[in-house]
Amino acid sequence: MGTNNSWFNWRTFLAITAIVLVSSTIFYSNYLARKIAKDERLKIEQWAEAVKLNSTPDVEFNNLSARILTENSKDIPIILVTERDSVLDYRNLDTAAIKNNSHYLLDKLEEFKALHPSIDWTNPSDKTQVNKIYYGESDLLNEVRYYPFAQLILVALFITIIVIAKNTSAKSEKNRLWAGMAKETAHQLGTPVSSLRGWVELLKTENVQESLVVEIEKDVERLQLISDRFGKIGSTPVLEEKDLVHQVSSMADYMRKRASGKVAIEFTGDIQQPINVLISAPLLDWVIENLLKNALDSMEGKGHITVNIINKPEVVQIDITDTGKGIDKNHIKKVFEPGFTTKKRGWGLGLALAKRIICEFHHGNLSVVHSEVNKGTTFRIQLNK
Repeated sequence: MGTNNSWFNWRTFLAITAIVLVSSTIFYSNYLARKIAKDERLKIEQWAEAVKLNSTPDVEFNNLSARILTENSKDIPIILVTERDSVLDYRNLDTAAIKNNSHYLLDKLEEFKALHPSIDWTNPSDKTQVNKIYYGESDLLNEVRYYPFAQLILVALFITIIVIAKNTSAKSEKNRLWAGMAKETAHQLGTPVSSLRGWVELLKTENVQESLVVEIEKDVERLQLISDRFGKIGSTPVLEEKDLVHQVSSMADYMRKRASGKVAIEFTGDIQQPINVLISAPLLDWVIENLLKNALDSMEGKGHITVNIINKPEVVQIDITDTGKGIDKNHIKKVFEPGFTTKKRGWGLGLALAKRIICEFHHGNLSVVHSEVNKGTTFRIQLNK
Protein backbone atom coordinates (compact mmCIF):
# COMPACT_ATOMS: atom_id res chain seq x y z
CA MET A 1 0.00 0.00 0.00
CA GLY A 2 2.89 2.30 0.87
CA THR A 3 4.57 1.55 -2.46
CA ASN A 4 1.40 2.45 -4.37
CA ASN A 5 1.09 5.73 -2.48
CA SER A 6 4.76 6.49 -3.06
CA TRP A 7 4.37 5.81 -6.79
CA PHE A 8 1.22 7.92 -6.87
CA ASN A 9 3.11 10.77 -5.19
CA TRP A 10 5.95 10.50 -7.69
CA ARG A 11 3.54 10.61 -10.61
CA THR A 12 1.73 13.60 -9.07
CA PHE A 13 5.03 15.39 -8.47
CA LEU A 14 6.18 14.75 -12.04
CA ALA A 15 2.86 15.91 -13.50
CA ILE A 16 2.81 19.12 -11.40
CA THR A 17 6.46 19.85 -12.23
CA ALA A 18 5.80 19.37 -15.95
CA ILE A 19 2.71 21.59 -15.87
CA VAL A 20 4.50 24.36 -13.97
CA LEU A 21 7.57 24.17 -16.19
CA VAL A 22 5.67 24.18 -19.48
CA SER A 23 3.15 26.81 -18.32
CA SER A 24 5.85 29.19 -17.17
CA THR A 25 7.80 28.66 -20.40
CA ILE A 26 4.72 29.28 -22.54
CA PHE A 27 3.89 32.42 -20.56
CA TYR A 28 7.43 33.79 -20.83
CA SER A 29 7.74 32.81 -24.51
CA ASN A 30 4.48 34.59 -25.30
CA TYR A 31 5.77 37.64 -23.47
CA LEU A 32 8.99 37.58 -25.51
CA ALA A 33 7.05 36.96 -28.75
CA ARG A 34 4.85 40.01 -28.12
CA LYS A 35 7.90 42.09 -27.32
CA ILE A 36 9.74 40.97 -30.47
CA ALA A 37 6.60 41.50 -32.60
CA LYS A 38 6.27 45.05 -31.25
CA ASP A 39 9.94 45.70 -31.95
CA GLU A 40 9.62 44.32 -35.48
CA ARG A 41 6.65 46.58 -36.24
CA LEU A 42 8.65 49.56 -35.02
CA LYS A 43 11.50 48.52 -37.33
CA ILE A 44 9.13 48.30 -40.31
CA GLU A 45 7.69 51.74 -39.49
CA GLN A 46 11.24 53.11 -39.37
CA TRP A 47 11.97 51.32 -42.63
CA ALA A 48 8.95 53.02 -44.22
CA GLU A 49 10.19 56.42 -43.07
CA ALA A 50 13.65 55.60 -44.39
CA VAL A 51 12.16 54.86 -47.80
CA LYS A 52 10.69 58.36 -47.78
CA LEU A 53 14.02 59.93 -46.74
CA ASN A 54 15.86 57.98 -49.41
CA SER A 55 13.85 59.80 -52.12
CA THR A 56 15.03 63.28 -50.97
CA PRO A 57 18.08 65.01 -52.53
CA ASP A 58 19.79 65.59 -49.14
CA VAL A 59 22.97 63.43 -48.98
CA GLU A 60 22.96 63.17 -45.18
CA PHE A 61 19.38 61.96 -45.14
CA ASN A 62 20.15 59.53 -47.92
CA ASN A 63 23.06 58.02 -45.97
CA LEU A 64 20.93 57.75 -42.83
CA SER A 65 18.02 56.22 -44.68
CA ALA A 66 20.29 53.74 -46.47
CA ARG A 67 21.64 52.60 -43.11
CA ILE A 68 18.14 52.19 -41.67
CA LEU A 69 16.98 50.34 -44.76
CA THR A 70 19.89 47.93 -44.42
CA GLU A 71 19.72 47.38 -40.65
CA ASN A 72 15.93 47.17 -40.24
CA SER A 73 15.27 44.75 -43.06
CA LYS A 74 17.83 42.07 -42.31
CA ASP A 75 15.52 39.30 -41.07
CA ILE A 76 11.93 40.46 -41.54
CA PRO A 77 10.21 39.49 -44.82
CA ILE A 78 8.67 42.61 -46.44
CA ILE A 79 6.47 43.29 -49.46
CA LEU A 80 5.83 46.85 -50.70
CA VAL A 81 2.71 47.19 -52.87
CA THR A 82 0.51 49.86 -54.43
CA GLU A 83 -3.09 50.45 -53.40
CA ARG A 84 -4.05 47.87 -56.02
CA ASP A 85 -1.60 45.30 -54.64
CA SER A 86 0.92 45.61 -57.44
CA VAL A 87 4.28 44.56 -55.99
CA LEU A 88 6.86 47.38 -56.00
CA ASP A 89 9.56 45.81 -53.86
CA TYR A 90 10.22 42.87 -51.50
CA ARG A 91 12.89 41.82 -48.99
CA ASN A 92 14.03 38.54 -47.34
CA LEU A 93 11.89 36.24 -49.44
CA ASP A 94 12.87 33.03 -51.21
CA THR A 95 14.17 34.24 -54.58
CA ALA A 96 14.24 30.72 -56.03
CA ALA A 97 10.57 30.24 -55.13
CA ILE A 98 9.72 33.62 -56.72
CA LYS A 99 11.39 32.53 -59.98
CA ASN A 100 9.76 29.10 -60.05
CA ASN A 101 6.29 30.05 -58.82
CA SER A 102 4.44 33.01 -60.29
CA HIS A 103 1.92 32.98 -57.43
CA TYR A 104 4.50 32.91 -54.64
CA LEU A 105 4.55 36.66 -54.02
CA LEU A 106 0.76 36.98 -54.07
CA ASP A 107 0.42 34.01 -51.69
CA LYS A 108 2.93 35.59 -49.32
CA LEU A 109 1.11 38.92 -49.59
CA GLU A 110 -2.15 37.27 -48.46
CA GLU A 111 -0.29 35.55 -45.63
CA PHE A 112 1.23 38.85 -44.44
CA LYS A 113 -2.14 40.61 -44.64
CA ALA A 114 -3.56 38.02 -42.25
CA LEU A 115 -0.64 38.49 -39.84
CA HIS A 116 -0.38 42.25 -39.49
CA PRO A 117 -2.20 45.43 -40.58
CA SER A 118 -0.40 47.34 -43.32
CA ILE A 119 1.84 50.35 -42.83
CA ASP A 120 0.74 53.01 -45.32
CA TRP A 121 3.39 55.10 -47.04
CA THR A 122 2.81 58.21 -49.18
CA ASN A 123 5.37 58.81 -51.91
CA PRO A 124 6.92 62.31 -51.31
CA SER A 125 7.30 62.85 -55.06
CA ASP A 126 3.66 61.95 -55.72
CA LYS A 127 1.28 62.78 -52.85
CA THR A 128 -1.59 61.02 -54.61
CA GLN A 129 0.18 57.66 -54.53
CA VAL A 130 -0.34 55.71 -51.30
CA ASN A 131 1.70 52.52 -51.05
CA LYS A 132 1.33 49.81 -48.45
CA ILE A 133 3.93 47.79 -46.61
CA TYR A 134 3.08 44.30 -45.44
CA TYR A 135 5.49 42.17 -43.45
CA GLY A 136 5.82 38.68 -42.01
CA GLU A 137 7.64 37.32 -38.99
CA SER A 138 11.35 36.81 -38.52
CA ASP A 139 12.92 33.43 -37.82
CA LEU A 140 13.70 34.59 -34.27
CA LEU A 141 10.05 35.38 -33.57
CA ASN A 142 8.93 31.99 -34.91
CA GLU A 143 11.55 30.19 -32.83
CA VAL A 144 10.47 31.97 -29.66
CA ARG A 145 6.79 31.32 -30.41
CA TYR A 146 7.19 27.58 -31.11
CA TYR A 147 9.89 26.81 -28.56
CA PRO A 148 7.37 25.93 -25.78
CA PHE A 149 5.82 23.24 -27.98
CA ALA A 150 9.22 21.67 -28.58
CA GLN A 151 9.85 21.82 -24.85
CA LEU A 152 6.45 20.27 -24.17
CA ILE A 153 7.35 17.32 -26.40
CA LEU A 154 10.69 16.90 -24.61
CA VAL A 155 9.07 17.06 -21.16
CA ALA A 156 6.39 14.56 -22.23
CA LEU A 157 9.10 12.25 -23.59
CA PHE A 158 11.07 12.60 -20.37
CA ILE A 159 8.04 11.77 -18.21
CA THR A 160 7.13 8.84 -20.48
CA ILE A 161 10.64 7.39 -20.13
CA ILE A 162 10.47 7.74 -16.33
CA VAL A 163 7.02 6.10 -16.17
CA ILE A 164 8.12 3.21 -18.41
CA ALA A 165 11.30 2.73 -16.39
CA LYS A 166 9.32 2.80 -13.14
CA ASN A 167 6.73 0.32 -14.43
CA THR A 168 9.44 -1.97 -15.79
CA SER A 169 11.27 -1.85 -12.48
CA ALA A 170 8.06 -2.60 -10.54
CA LYS A 171 7.22 -5.47 -12.90
CA SER A 172 10.73 -6.94 -12.59
CA GLU A 173 10.51 -6.67 -8.81
CA LYS A 174 7.12 -8.38 -8.84
CA ASN A 175 8.44 -11.16 -11.11
CA ARG A 176 11.42 -11.72 -8.81
CA LEU A 177 9.01 -11.93 -5.89
CA TRP A 178 6.86 -14.55 -7.65
CA ALA A 179 9.93 -16.53 -8.70
CA GLY A 180 11.38 -16.41 -5.19
CA MET A 181 8.10 -17.42 -3.60
CA ALA A 182 7.70 -20.30 -6.07
CA LYS A 183 11.22 -21.57 -5.42
CA GLU A 184 10.74 -21.35 -1.66
CA THR A 185 7.41 -23.24 -1.92
CA ALA A 186 9.07 -25.99 -3.96
CA HIS A 187 11.89 -26.16 -1.42
CA GLN A 188 9.49 -26.36 1.55
CA LEU A 189 7.42 -29.10 -0.12
CA GLY A 190 10.50 -31.16 -0.98
CA THR A 191 11.21 -32.44 2.55
CA PRO A 192 7.69 -33.62 3.55
CA VAL A 193 7.15 -35.20 0.11
CA SER A 194 10.37 -37.22 0.44
CA SER A 195 9.32 -38.25 3.92
CA LEU A 196 5.88 -39.31 2.70
CA ARG A 197 7.47 -41.45 0.01
CA GLY A 198 9.39 -43.27 2.71
CA TRP A 199 6.23 -43.82 4.74
CA VAL A 200 4.43 -45.19 1.66
CA GLU A 201 7.20 -47.73 1.13
CA LEU A 202 6.98 -48.68 4.78
CA LEU A 203 3.21 -49.17 4.53
CA LYS A 204 3.72 -51.55 1.61
CA THR A 205 5.75 -53.84 3.90
CA GLU A 206 3.20 -53.72 6.72
CA ASN A 207 0.42 -55.61 4.92
CA VAL A 208 -1.80 -52.51 4.83
CA GLN A 209 -4.78 -52.74 2.48
CA GLU A 210 -3.30 -52.29 -1.01
CA SER A 211 -6.05 -49.98 -2.31
CA LEU A 212 -5.34 -47.52 0.52
CA VAL A 213 -1.61 -47.52 -0.19
CA VAL A 214 -2.29 -46.92 -3.90
CA GLU A 215 -4.47 -43.89 -3.15
CA ILE A 216 -1.94 -42.47 -0.71
CA GLU A 217 0.79 -43.01 -3.31
CA LYS A 218 -1.28 -41.10 -5.88
CA ASP A 219 -1.61 -38.17 -3.51
CA VAL A 220 2.13 -38.19 -2.83
CA GLU A 221 2.79 -38.19 -6.59
CA ARG A 222 0.40 -35.28 -6.87
CA LEU A 223 2.32 -33.34 -4.23
CA GLN A 224 5.55 -34.12 -6.05
CA LEU A 225 4.06 -32.81 -9.29
CA ILE A 226 2.98 -29.57 -7.57
CA SER A 227 6.47 -29.17 -6.11
CA ASP A 228 8.03 -29.68 -9.56
CA ARG A 229 5.69 -27.09 -11.06
CA PHE A 230 6.61 -24.48 -8.47
CA GLY A 231 10.27 -25.25 -9.06
CA LYS A 232 9.89 -24.67 -12.79
CA ILE A 233 8.04 -21.36 -12.27
CA GLY A 234 10.94 -20.15 -10.15
CA SER A 235 13.38 -20.70 -13.02
CA THR A 236 13.31 -20.57 -16.81
CA PRO A 237 11.79 -23.89 -17.96
CA VAL A 238 13.15 -25.96 -20.84
CA LEU A 239 10.64 -26.21 -23.70
CA GLU A 240 10.34 -29.56 -25.45
CA GLU A 241 8.43 -30.63 -28.53
CA LYS A 242 5.25 -32.40 -27.41
CA ASP A 243 1.96 -33.49 -28.97
CA LEU A 244 -0.45 -30.80 -27.78
CA VAL A 245 -3.50 -32.95 -28.54
CA HIS A 246 -2.27 -35.73 -26.25
CA GLN A 247 -1.21 -33.23 -23.56
CA VAL A 248 -4.56 -31.41 -23.42
CA SER A 249 -6.55 -34.65 -23.76
CA SER A 250 -4.75 -36.12 -20.74
CA MET A 251 -5.62 -33.11 -18.58
CA ALA A 252 -9.25 -33.16 -19.80
CA ASP A 253 -9.46 -36.86 -18.82
CA TYR A 254 -7.83 -36.13 -15.46
CA MET A 255 -10.35 -33.40 -14.62
CA ARG A 256 -13.28 -35.41 -16.00
CA LYS A 257 -12.64 -38.12 -13.37
CA ARG A 258 -12.63 -35.52 -10.61
CA ALA A 259 -15.67 -33.58 -11.75
CA SER A 260 -19.23 -34.04 -10.61
CA GLY A 261 -21.36 -36.52 -12.53
CA LYS A 262 -23.52 -33.57 -13.58
CA VAL A 263 -20.62 -31.89 -15.39
CA ALA A 264 -19.76 -32.92 -18.95
CA ILE A 265 -16.25 -32.15 -20.29
CA GLU A 266 -16.07 -32.40 -24.07
CA PHE A 267 -12.80 -32.45 -26.05
CA THR A 268 -13.30 -31.22 -29.63
CA GLY A 269 -11.67 -29.51 -32.62
CA ASP A 270 -8.60 -30.47 -34.62
CA ILE A 271 -7.76 -33.52 -32.53
CA GLN A 272 -7.51 -36.23 -35.18
CA GLN A 273 -3.79 -35.68 -35.84
CA PRO A 274 -0.89 -34.85 -33.48
CA ILE A 275 0.03 -31.15 -33.22
CA ASN A 276 3.66 -30.79 -32.17
CA VAL A 277 4.47 -27.61 -30.23
CA LEU A 278 7.39 -26.52 -28.03
CA ILE A 279 6.06 -26.50 -24.46
CA SER A 280 6.92 -27.16 -20.85
CA ALA A 281 4.51 -30.05 -20.29
CA PRO A 282 4.20 -29.76 -16.47
CA LEU A 283 3.54 -26.02 -16.63
CA LEU A 284 1.07 -26.21 -19.50
CA ASP A 285 -0.75 -28.98 -17.61
CA TRP A 286 -0.97 -26.62 -14.66
CA VAL A 287 -2.51 -23.89 -16.83
CA ILE A 288 -5.09 -26.26 -18.34
CA GLU A 289 -5.90 -27.70 -14.92
CA ASN A 290 -6.28 -24.22 -13.44
CA LEU A 291 -8.64 -23.08 -16.18
CA LEU A 292 -10.72 -26.26 -15.90
CA LYS A 293 -10.91 -25.90 -12.11
CA ASN A 294 -12.09 -22.32 -12.47
CA ALA A 295 -14.72 -23.50 -14.95
CA LEU A 296 -15.91 -26.19 -12.54
CA ASP A 297 -16.08 -23.68 -9.67
CA SER A 298 -18.10 -21.23 -11.75
CA MET A 299 -20.71 -23.89 -12.61
CA GLU A 300 -21.07 -25.06 -8.98
CA GLY A 301 -21.23 -28.75 -9.85
CA LYS A 302 -23.54 -28.66 -12.87
CA GLY A 303 -22.98 -27.70 -16.51
CA HIS A 304 -20.91 -28.27 -19.63
CA ILE A 305 -17.23 -27.56 -20.44
CA THR A 306 -15.83 -27.64 -23.96
CA VAL A 307 -12.09 -27.87 -24.63
CA ASN A 308 -11.62 -26.99 -28.30
CA ILE A 309 -8.30 -27.08 -30.18
CA ILE A 310 -8.01 -24.93 -33.33
CA ASN A 311 -4.96 -25.69 -35.47
CA LYS A 312 -3.94 -22.67 -37.59
CA PRO A 313 -0.93 -22.31 -39.92
CA GLU A 314 1.19 -20.32 -37.43
CA VAL A 315 -0.55 -20.76 -34.07
CA VAL A 316 -2.61 -23.26 -32.09
CA GLN A 317 -5.55 -22.06 -30.02
CA ILE A 318 -7.04 -23.87 -27.06
CA ASP A 319 -10.49 -22.54 -26.14
CA ILE A 320 -11.93 -23.58 -22.79
CA THR A 321 -15.63 -22.68 -22.59
CA ASP A 322 -17.93 -23.24 -19.62
CA THR A 323 -21.61 -22.64 -18.93
CA GLY A 324 -20.98 -21.10 -15.53
CA LYS A 325 -21.87 -17.79 -13.96
CA GLY A 326 -19.54 -15.75 -16.19
CA ILE A 327 -17.44 -12.71 -15.39
CA ASP A 328 -18.74 -9.19 -14.93
CA LYS A 329 -17.50 -6.78 -17.62
CA ASN A 330 -15.87 -4.60 -14.97
CA HIS A 331 -13.79 -7.57 -13.79
CA ILE A 332 -12.59 -9.01 -17.10
CA LYS A 333 -9.51 -6.77 -17.26
CA LYS A 334 -8.62 -7.61 -13.66
CA VAL A 335 -8.86 -11.43 -13.73
CA PHE A 336 -5.12 -11.85 -14.47
CA GLU A 337 -3.99 -9.42 -11.78
CA PRO A 338 -2.29 -11.09 -8.78
CA GLY A 339 -4.59 -11.10 -5.78
CA PHE A 340 -7.82 -10.54 -7.69
CA THR A 341 -10.51 -13.15 -6.98
CA THR A 342 -14.28 -13.30 -6.71
CA LYS A 343 -14.16 -16.49 -4.64
CA LYS A 344 -14.70 -16.53 -0.89
CA ARG A 345 -11.54 -18.61 -0.56
CA GLY A 346 -8.34 -18.38 -2.56
CA TRP A 347 -5.44 -16.02 -3.06
CA GLY A 348 -6.20 -15.00 -6.63
CA LEU A 349 -2.86 -16.28 -7.93
CA GLY A 350 -3.97 -19.05 -10.29
CA LEU A 351 -4.80 -16.97 -13.36
CA ALA A 352 -1.88 -14.59 -12.72
CA LEU A 353 0.55 -17.51 -12.72
CA ALA A 354 -1.19 -19.06 -15.74
CA LYS A 355 -0.75 -15.78 -17.65
CA ARG A 356 2.93 -15.68 -16.71
CA ILE A 357 3.46 -19.28 -17.81
CA ILE A 358 1.85 -18.78 -21.23
CA CYS A 359 3.12 -15.28 -22.02
CA GLU A 360 6.62 -15.24 -20.54
CA PHE A 361 7.69 -18.87 -20.73
CA HIS A 362 5.87 -19.97 -23.91
CA HIS A 363 5.76 -16.55 -25.65
CA GLY A 364 2.06 -17.05 -26.33
CA ASN A 365 -1.07 -15.40 -25.02
CA LEU A 366 -3.85 -16.12 -22.53
CA SER A 367 -7.01 -14.05 -22.66
CA VAL A 368 -10.74 -13.94 -22.02
CA VAL A 369 -12.32 -13.90 -25.48
CA HIS A 370 -15.94 -13.92 -24.31
CA SER A 371 -17.89 -13.84 -21.07
CA GLU A 372 -21.51 -13.25 -20.23
CA VAL A 373 -22.99 -13.20 -16.75
CA ASN A 374 -24.98 -16.36 -15.97
CA LYS A 375 -24.14 -17.83 -19.40
CA GLY A 376 -20.46 -18.69 -19.32
CA THR A 377 -16.89 -17.76 -20.19
CA THR A 378 -14.32 -18.67 -22.84
CA PHE A 379 -10.61 -18.53 -22.06
CA ARG A 380 -8.18 -18.81 -24.98
CA ILE A 381 -4.61 -20.07 -24.89
CA GLN A 382 -2.62 -19.21 -28.02
CA LEU A 383 0.71 -20.90 -28.67
CA ASN A 384 3.11 -20.29 -31.54
CA LYS A 385 3.94 -23.29 -33.69
